[in-house]
Amino acid sequence: MWFFSDEEKDFVELCRNFAQKEIAPYAEKHDNDETFNLEAFKKMGELGVLGITANPEYGGAGLGCTAATIAMEEFGKACASTTLSYLAHSILCVNNIQNNASKEQKEKYLPKLITGEHIGCMGMSEPEFGSDAIGIQTKAQLNGDHYLINGTKMWITNAQYSDIAYVYTRTGQNKKDLTTFILEKDKGHFTAGKPIHKMGMRASPTGELVFDNAKVPLENRVGEEGESTYHMMQNLEIERITISGISLGIAQACLEQCIKYAGERKQFGKTIGNYQLIQKMIAEMAAETEMMRNFLYNIAHQYDRGEKGPLKAAMVKLAIPKIATKIALDAIQLHGGYGYSREFPVERFMRDNKLNEIGAGTNEVMIMIIAKTLLKESLK
Repeated sequence: MWFFSDEEKDFVELCRNFAQKEIAPYAEKHDNDETFNLEAFKKMGELGVLGITANPEYGGAGLGCTAATIAMEEFGKACASTTLSYLAHSILCVNNIQNNASKEQKEKYLPKLITGEHIGCMGMSEPEFGSDAIGIQTKAQLNGDHYLINGTKMWITNAQYSDIAYVYTRTGQNKKDLTTFILEKDKGHFTAGKPIHKMGMRASPTGELVFDNAKVPLENRVGEEGESTYHMMQNLEIERITISGISLGIAQACLEQCIKYAGERKQFGKTIGNYQLIQKMIAEMAAETEMMRNFLYNIAHQYDRGEKGPLKAAMVKLAIPKIATKIALDAIQLHGGYGYSREFPVERFMRDNKLNEIGAGTNEVMIMIIAKTLLKESLK
């Protein structure tokens, strides 16, 4: 992008080279086997990106939303599943701790999360509460010098591998009486429930977090009781922008694969790239991908300049994954029968991207946010 700083331009190359060496060669196998590329994840710690938005004081890179989106795009182009786990760790867990935790909590938890010694996740969704995030029912009850936490979190990325969980709980009767805790697996604060087998993002482990009278010290509470609704909404903005970066990476991967295939596949005596219908499909994919890139990075750049708010994050989250799914479906169509098989990666691209229209807020929730914000005067 024209407004990338020299540091950001160098970061593009750093992430691209890492992705092509450590992620892309193993994407198909991990998708087929439903296994997590733990080795690549640990190497992300060595690369210095697991704490991409965290303060250098704790080992972080001290970068912003634009850089995080660059990482999502470049890693997502190689393997969206691995990138989703990276996002859950670096944005949902590390970024939340960086922004909301006390200095003592940051000193205790961030260094090992940033090196990759520990893996993190975030617990928000529950079996009966997904889109209605502030309706969650996992309860934390104060009992002297500790809390007792009971409940279940669902659809948790990295659940089976996480050492640290940043978890939202209910501590009062009002709907917005939400309180966050940093929970430690080795202290018995949570256990991982059954793994969830998915259509896409199969190389990103997903499961339950179970809390059964978990005894959690007061010092593990983030902020005061009832403060976490604001924390949740604040972090959802950067999550929605950066997860859209994964969709941009998928769209770019589809485009590159289609260009390659159009130059190799022959029908009626010549490569299919000679046919106008194929040219039209590729031209539209390229234009749509470039449109996505400009829109996404413009919003990420605004976020880094302090121009924040739910509206633009929701717009990005609605538009980018939807267009990427269309591009992935077009890529399957262009490949014909091969596109519908597992011989080529475009079917995986489509399966993976569909999650981005659901996770971090469904398309329908994004429409609600956009419409209510724009029509707030009319809805009075």
